[in-house]
Amino acid sequence: MTASYIALDWGSTNLRAFLYQQGKCTAQIRSERGITRLDGNTPQQVFSDVIAPWQSLNLPVIMAGMIGSNAGWIDVPYLSAPVNLDALGQHLFPLEAALPVKAWLVPGICFNRDDNCNVMRGEETQLLGAYDESPASLYLMPGTHSKWVHAEGSKISDFRTAMTGELHHLLMNYSLIGKGLPEQQNSADIFRLGLESGFRQPEITGRLFEVRAAHVLNRLAKTAVSDWLSGLLIGSEVAQMLSHFGREHRITVIGNPLLTGRYGQALDLAGIGGQALDGDQAFQSGIRRIVNAMGN
Repeated sequence: MTASYIALDWGSTNLRAFLYQQGKCTAQIRSERGITRLDGNTPQQVFSDVIAPWQSLNLPVIMAGMIGSNAGWIDVPYLSAPVNLDALGQHLFPLEAALPVKAWLVPGICFNRDDNCNVMRGEETQLLGAYDESPASLYLMPGTHSKWVHAEGSKISDFRTAMTGELHHLLMNYSLIGKGLPEQQNSADIFRLGLESGFRQPEITGRLFEVRAAHVLNRLAKTAVSDWLSGLLIGSEVAQMLSHFGREHRITVIGNPLLTGRYGQALDLAGIGGQALDGDQAFQSGIRRIVNAMGN
């Protein structure tokens, strides 16, 4: 394929579009019109709106993320793991809707077995980029649903998901833990204390109510509950996942700087060094490898 193309990272809540001309990213568009925020529009309408500024270039489009799920534009079959990331370029799903340009969707990856039932969409593209930019044997992708991925070179041999980000949102917004709280403020010290507590005692189900009790009894500032809970959940996640995967790995943490920094603190607490990689950089590098594979 030509080195000029459009890449879309289209997730649940956000959409990021990148224009590549002769192998270089020359423009970007960021939108909050993820698949759960289409505001009555169809994915095809949003697609047309987003690429409209570049449509006259008549470039092919590669899309990754939740747009290829059963909640998105079309449900693209998963590739069954174990799988080699270099194979992604040979398994793209052509989008045959009436579009002004040719478009393909990157398939997600799944495990479907008794001891591990897991799926990912979008992360596989970032993983391919991370393998190129910052190779590791264990990748950590924090977010709403954090992914922990064990790799042997470019081969994905295992991955697990922790719903840490979603749990934090639900507990703060829809449970007694967050009821009646004032606007939350950042507190690095409180986050660190929560992190240490969660890491020391990772089985935290029986302790979550204590988060509410702590601020009701004035042992925890009501403006710092979010950071305490974030630290508690992240510390628990990291301790449990390291127990599963082991501590002997080189780890790359992929995501935005805020999250990679928080998880980096947890890895430091565990005595394990991690290297951070920006999520957009990983995605763009992965798409570039996919496009190059398409041309072979």
